[in-house]
Amino acid sequence: MMFLDNPLGLFVVTFLLLWLGAGVGILLRGGRRELPESMREDYGIIVGATLTLLGLIIGFTFSMATTRYDLRKNLEEEEANAIGTEYVRADFLPAQDASRLRTLLRQYTDLRIEFYKADQDKLPQVNRSTTGIQNQLWSVLAASAKANPSPLAAVAATGMNDVLNSQGYTQAAWWNRIPKAAWALLYIIAIVSNVLLGYGAHGKALALSLVLPLLVSISFLLISDIDSPRGGIIRVQPQNLAALADSLKAP
Repeated sequence: MMFLDNPLGLFVVTFLLLWLGAGVGILLRGGRRELPESMREDYGIIVGATLTLLGLIIGFTFSMATTRYDLRKNLEEEEANAIGTEYVRADFLPAQDASRLRTLLRQYTDLRIEFYKADQDKLPQVNRSTTGIQNQLWSVLAASAKANPSPLAAVAATGMNDVLNSQGYTQAAWWNRIPKAAWALLYIIAIVSNVLLGYGAHGKALALSLVLPLLVSISFLLISDIDSPRGGIIRVQPQNLAALADSLKAP
């Protein structure tokens, strides 16, 4: 997936591949300046059908990418709500345990913000720190609930469950990317479309044969950018978590 996590590199490679595909089409045509009259109608039907299929597949893939992006945004909001709710529910515990739990929740919120902003190299360290804080959170809550069992302690435990589960849902959403098979299908149809375009190009149409590779490459760039949680420009910003962190640190 490293190639798909570099949208700019994907754009360059895609444009070159599709441009070469158009060149292959020109070579397949041979020395003929124009297509014979008997082939033009069938050729037009095939090119039209292929380009229509390419447009449909691009639209479908773009829809997949935006759906996953929206899911990541919604889960960030849900995660902030879960942490904020549990911070308030700490009142249900004894004062010492509540203070310890709130301190850990503030640290945990900062780590969740780092998760959204971290590059791939820093991510393993952030994940290890997150797991450590989660274990501490649960240990403090479990020890307090066992020492002082009550319905209110159970409510606090349920809230902590939501906090831990929301992180798991978020991680699963960040792993849920457009399948490689869908990308392969996109490239196959795009390359075939450009081969057909080059096969029928002649005269000034040769210059126009660069238009389709450029537009398709831009479409692939946008899809890859939205689908890549860390490699692109369009990223989910932890604005809800950042606002929560500020509110938790306020006196």
